[in-house]
Amino acid sequence: MTAPFEPFTPANGSGGHRRAQEWSWEEDRSWNQQPQQQQPAYDPWGQQQQPQQQQWAPEPQWAQQQQQQQQQQPQQPQWSQPVYEAPQQPVYEPAPALAPKRARGRTIVIGLVAALLLVTGWQAFRVETMIRSSNDLATAVNAEQGRSQELEKQLATVFDPEGIAKSVLPSVFRVRAGDFTGTAFAVGQANGRTNLFTNFHVVEEVWTGGDRAVSLERGNTRIDATIIKVSEGKDLALLRTNTDITPLGVAADEVKPGQQVMVVGAPLGLEDSVTTGVISAYRPDAEDGPTIQFDAPINPGNSGGPVVNSSKKVVGLATAKARDAEGIGLAIPIETACRTLGACGNG
Repeated sequence: MTAPFEPFTPANGSGGHRRAQEWSWEEDRSWNQQPQQQQPAYDPWGQQQQPQQQQWAPEPQWAQQQQQQQQQQPQQPQWSQPVYEAPQQPVYEPAPALAPKRARGRTIVIGLVAALLLVTGWQAFRVETMIRSSNDLATAVNAEQGRSQELEKQLATVFDPEGIAKSVLPSVFRVRAGDFTGTAFAVGQANGRTNLFTNFHVVEEVWTGGDRAVSLERGNTRIDATIIKVSEGKDLALLRTNTDITPLGVAADEVKPGQQVMVVGAPLGLEDSVTTGVISAYRPDAEDGPTIQFDAPINPGNSGGPVVNSSKKVVGLATAKARDAEGIGLAIPIETACRTLGACGNG
């Protein structure tokens, strides 16, 4: 289909003609006008642009028809001629930090948590070590306590004459009963008074004469005492004084041969004398009753004196010695004396 306006389309191959609706060449003066020269646009790159081609104004009717078509058709976007500007110097900006503040804060928190965990682990290790050390120490202490008890037992069996004498002598006195002397020792207290044991044959003269008063002597000390009770068959006598005297302890165990003992007394009137020896034998079925045999030297005046073991406990009363023999002494078991006279201990 041919456009309604084709002013340059040839007809019949012999030249062109103008339609009736078209204007003549003479009437269209725009064709005779010379194209205006335009100033060359500024070339930012230093080159001069080519002169723009001359534009011809269309015929009025053609322009009117073209305007109508443009109104009917959607308007095409208009493109403006690019404006060239001089290149600008590039501006450099600093690169962003590698770790933002939030990341740094998170890193710090993680570090603190890790440090706390390390400290907690170290404390737990220290506590466990201390607990183990405490257990080891407790085990060692228990072992040492056991050893200490064993040592105490061993020390109890160690015979210390000096220590025994120092502990026993203050409770032992020389007894003067008429013309006879012997030994007595404190065994208990009752109602502010002190009970003492001795042999009957020591106080026999006073007792048979109807008198009951005897005296206890030790150095410059003289204490009055009274005969309270006697046993002629057991050769025992109980004395009592109002003076406070420290009593000696009584051994509960039965003596055995070989045990070391000390005899304290006043042989021949010599007060505060001590001799040592061992238990030679224990004779429970002797004719005069149970008897302890020992080899510690004794003499007249030792009668009624205490026979003491290594624990500073009284095991018997020295009573007699064999005539025409050496190293044979006899003692009455303390258990027999306590049972017979009933005055051992407090009460």
